Amino acid sequence: MDEWVVLVLAMVAVIVVVVSVILLRGRRVGAGEDPSETPDVIEYMTMMIGVVYAIVLGLAIAGVWEARNSAQATVQAEAQALHEIQERVQAFAPAAREQVRADVDTYVQYVVHKEWPGMLDDGQLTDKGKELLDKVRADITAYEPRNDRESQSYQPLLDQAGAADAARNARAQSAGDTMPGVVWFGLIGGALVAVGLIYTLQIRRSPRELLLAGLYSALIAFLLFLIWDFDAPFGHYVGDTTDAFTDLFAV
Repeated sequence: MDEWVVLVLAMVAVIVVVVSVILLRGRRVGAGEDPSETPDVIEYMTMMIGVVYAIVLGLAIAGVWEARNSAQATVQAEAQALHEIQERVQAFAPAAREQVRADVDTYVQYVVHKEWPGMLDDGQLTDKGKELLDKVRADITAYEPRNDRESQSYQPLLDQAGAADAARNARAQSAGDTMPGVVWFGLIGGALVAVGLIYTLQIRRSPRELLLAGLYSALIAFLLFLIWDFDAPFGHYVGDTTDAFTDLFAV
């Protein structure tokens, strides 16, 4: 099921639950209750907790957003370095050139189709991928330039191989989830408290109040979903962040 469908269903479910509880509570309390009798301290505490929770949500969203952008930049750097190797190796002898390009293609194919799904599942990169990238660097290192043109291309190729390796290492460090479990505990617990405080304000069953309560709860559900979606720096599906590879290589 598409994650956006799940989001819509979750938001609808939250609205239904919150509104239903308000309606049931209204029947039990009766129509004679005066909302103006809500103690000032409860209104103050509700406002204060709401503000604090909003700040926490904002910080969480900023954190996962920054992690996602950093992960995408890392993937772009790795793909671009490999693409530069394929282009700059044109100066080498035909046999060496084709060998380097073939090894780059093999590495990219493996990363996108084999390594990436495993990285999304367990947050780990494979030794096989490291071996394939080392093979690309070994191809370049083993080559002996025959003239000035090849010599001028040799060191930049080594630099690009090093850049690809550095980007791969950065990708390995960012492969896990951004938010630790204790933060998720606080976010979900805070959401329950923030929504639960609605019932301390003696909300009546008027359409306007029910609408506001439902929208407030749906907004919190949406923000939590947004954090969950960006909590995985490289996305939840292979196609989420592999565009840098698929745009530059035929994979």
